[in-house]
Amino acid sequence: MSLIMLSSPHAHGGDSIRMMMFTVVLALLPAAAVSIYLFGWLAFLLIVSCMLSALLTEAVCLKMMKRPLSTLLDNSAALTGLFLALTLPATTPWWMAVLGSVFAIVLGKQVYGGLGHNIFNPALSARVILLISFPLSMTTWIMPMSSADPTLNLFDFSTCATIFFHGTNALLSSSHLSLDAITMASPLGHIKTEATLGVPIADALKAYDYSYLDAFLGFEAGSIGETSALALFIGGIFLLARHSITWHIPFAYIGTVLLLAAIFNQVAPDQFATPMFHLFAGGLILCAFFMATDPVSSPVTPVGQIVFGVGCGVITWSIRSFGGYPEGAMFSVLLMNCAVPLIDHYFRPRVYGHHVDDQDMGKS
Repeated sequence: MSLIMLSSPHAHGGDSIRMMMFTVVLALLPAAAVSIYLFGWLAFLLIVSCMLSALLTEAVCLKMMKRPLSTLLDNSAALTGLFLALTLPATTPWWMAVLGSVFAIVLGKQVYGGLGHNIFNPALSARVILLISFPLSMTTWIMPMSSADPTLNLFDFSTCATIFFHGTNALLSSSHLSLDAITMASPLGHIKTEATLGVPIADALKAYDYSYLDAFLGFEAGSIGETSALALFIGGIFLLARHSITWHIPFAYIGTVLLLAAIFNQVAPDQFATPMFHLFAGGLILCAFFMATDPVSSPVTPVGQIVFGVGCGVITWSIRSFGGYPEGAMFSVLLMNCAVPLIDHYFRPRVYGHHVDDQDMGKS
């Protein structure tokens, strides 16, 4: 008797790794476009250099491991480069951007076995390495287009090329500009510095001439891709509408930060910033919608994702409020990445019809 094997009537949803990565790239286009509008050629050069460096590094790694170069077409390396660029200050020199891309691909991705095996978000891993290695460069924020010295034209390619390839010192030595004329503290950095001097939050923001509307649109200092909350919200809603991500992590993450900020601001308004400030400042939205939702380094179950998001929110708010660094979003995602195996273990779905007791958990 012969057996006839029939395939199951599966219908392919049309998704693929390549399409998933391309969808995220599309979602980041509004933030990338705003960054170019605000920081001109500096943002463009930074984005292009990071993406090309990431692709080249990926190609070298694949060649060394004797894997097909066709893997480059999955868009993951290009996305990693774009992610990294959007987390960097506009004045980041070319060699630092290239070095960060190499870190992201080699140490953040390929050393674990490539796509699908990394335990940390590659772009955030590289960003933290750069922050620890070059703290001054990673915390020097150039003024957006609307706030900069009118004699500094960020849409002049030669000016931006001088900054990108030779650093801000080369520009300052050849012009009448001073560093204070083209740079400013980020809102988070400013209130952190003022808090050490005992200045109340409201007074610090008033002296900074802080505006919620400017922060929402992007006219504040910061990394090139984190300044515009509006552009990031558009990208995040696009990902939710496309079902590329679920609501669990971003809503739990942002909601936790807002809840903690609201409670402590009511208790001590001179010491703790408002929820709206935390929402629009720094990389909270970028990390919540784009970094923390990385399917490789985040939990697989809805409950686990909520726990992950809450953990990110608690750590972000705690570092911002009590830590030595003004921003905690990047650190929070990386620290919670470490907890993902534990979260998946305790919040894994129960097998249908099977009761999971403590003895079963011990055997797994």
